[in-house]
Amino acid sequence: MSLLEQQSPGVVMTPDNIRTRKLPVVTNVLVAVAAFVVAAAVVLVPGIGNWVLVVVLGWVFYLIGLSVVAGRIEGRRAARNRTMKSLIYSACILAILPLASVVWTLVSKGVARLDGNFFGTSMNNIGARDPEGGAYHAIIGTLEQVGIATLMAVPLGVLGAIYLVEYGRGKFAGTVRFFVDVMTGIPSIVAGLFILSFWVLIVSPWFNNGQPRFSGFAASLALAVLMLPTIVRSTEEMLRLVPGPLREGSYALGVPQWKTILSVVLPTALPGIVTGVMLAVARAAGETAPVLLVAGGAAAINFDPFAGNQQSLSLFVYQQAGDASRYAPDRAWTAALTLVALVLVLTVAAKLLARRNKLSR
Repeated sequence: MSLLEQQSPGVVMTPDNIRTRKLPVVTNVLVAVAAFVVAAAVVLVPGIGNWVLVVVLGWVFYLIGLSVVAGRIEGRRAARNRTMKSLIYSACILAILPLASVVWTLVSKGVARLDGNFFGTSMNNIGARDPEGGAYHAIIGTLEQVGIATLMAVPLGVLGAIYLVEYGRGKFAGTVRFFVDVMTGIPSIVAGLFILSFWVLIVSPWFNNGQPRFSGFAASLALAVLMLPTIVRSTEEMLRLVPGPLREGSYALGVPQWKTILSVVLPTALPGIVTGVMLAVARAAGETAPVLLVAGGAAAINFDPFAGNQQSLSLFVYQQAGDASRYAPDRAWTAALTLVALVLVLTVAAKLLARRNKLSR
């Protein structure tokens, strides 16, 4: 029987009941303050850097000082644990900082034109000295192009993944998987050139009296090519995570394989599939090169994705960012903020719908 059990009957020996020396919070703060003061003296007094170098060097001094002080108070093992924990927190902060910087920059600069005129007008008849003009035509184009691309890529991608996981065996399945992996790394400009050479220059003249035609639908085809491998790979991985006993239980009840896939496998993997689809949608919504090559861009509103040039938000940002007008940068930042917000809304909506599957009720 331990000394703790003899002195306090009924008390269980747990780490909370073991008294160890711990580094006081005040000491931790003093070490941090001293580290950053030393870093500021080393960097700012000679004038060899700015506050960024002070922060980096101060954090290094803090880790060294924390390891030394904690080693004297808590012991070497506890000091190593505290130092590694601080490194993990540092890595987390470093990973969050770029995202926070992007969000802050988008919000701070994008609110300049966040008004009704921006969302209700196009750039038709807008000159370089005109402060008005908006991205209504670009929003319509993005929704139509990405929507059509999603309607084409999602069924093909999900069916392809089902084949690879549930039916695919032998060399053909390996060949399909290989080409999907190759397509995952294809540059967007290559997809745009493929649709330009095939659809715009060869197919579209059949429907336009022998003349090639740019269109939003051509942009949707290029975006679908880019979305397809992402959807196939993500869906394949999600289907492989479905436990085998779920399939076996369905087969044991006499349910055919196709019905097991529809009623058991797909509902179980649906949240992961939706995540993969939204990643593909986010990539497609942000592509500029394919839209520029096969849709051409336009200053006016075009609701028909099958006839005439059409704009998109990503192409609108690209054009406004390179425009000489002093009002163009504000339009570009607001369009970028609108694009991010649009993808965020679609992702949240898709996640909420994915939760309402049969197996989660």
